[in-house]
Amino acid sequence: MGDAVSAICSTGVLVQGHIGLTPQTAAAMGGFRVQGKSVEAAKTLLEDAKALQKAGCFSIVIEGVPPQVAQYITQQLDIPTIGIGAGSHTSGQVLVLHDMIGLNPGRTPKFCKKYADVSGVIHKAVGDYCSDVRDGSFPGPDYSYSMPAEEAEKMVDVLSREVSFRSL
Repeated sequence: MGDAVSAICSTGVLVQGHIGLTPQTAAAMGGFRVQGKSVEAAKTLLEDAKALQKAGCFSIVIEGVPPQVAQYITQQLDIPTIGIGAGSHTSGQVLVLHDMIGLNPGRTPKFCKKYADVSGVIHKAVGDYCSDVRDGSFPGPDYSYSMPAEEAEKMVDVLSREVSFRSL
């Protein structure tokens, strides 16, 4: 992991590391499970974090780990950490917007506080839009741009002659 990150950083690309629960590889880690719950697992996370720092990461996301582990790792690094499901003792916090506002139906992660439930509102709005398009009430004159009738007639006259001439 460190060699790839070093190579990317050496080109000037900023890299943010990610340790703990990594949703992209959750299947290989036994699913969406808390990481770092044992001394050995915490040690591995710390080693990974230090390797990412050494490789040039500007910060590290710590996801789905006990707060004590995230706090200890944060204290051992010289770069900021961003917690998601890692307690309040990281340098900063992040949540997935879709989870936070209830956009995704189904289970919300334990660590995500749902600040709103917009899923129903969005589904209703999209349904209303589709209905209006199907019945022809949208877009109506209130949601369209206008052209004076004389100009529209002139446009049809001029363009129909030009298109006919060009197609010959």
